[in-house]
Amino acid sequence: MSSSKKDYFGLAWLISVILAIIPVTSWLCGVVTRLQEGKILAVIIRLFLGFNIIWICDLISMIFAHKIFRLF
Repeated sequence: MSSSKKDYFGLAWLISVILAIIPVTSWLCGVVTRLQEGKILAVIIRLFLGFNIIWICDLISMIFAHKIFRLF
């Protein structure tokens, strides 16, 4: 597995898309990846907006741009 910053935990694109489709896993993986990167503000935003706005942005970004949505 590569350690790229393009997707969840450096997993393959297809696995990251599957994780992004499910709202709970998208929220959880998003929080954990932002914590690993040390982006506390992004974690706080994701905790409050993760199940609606950020989830849709993550899903669209993962499908079309092949990377997760990053605010900061």
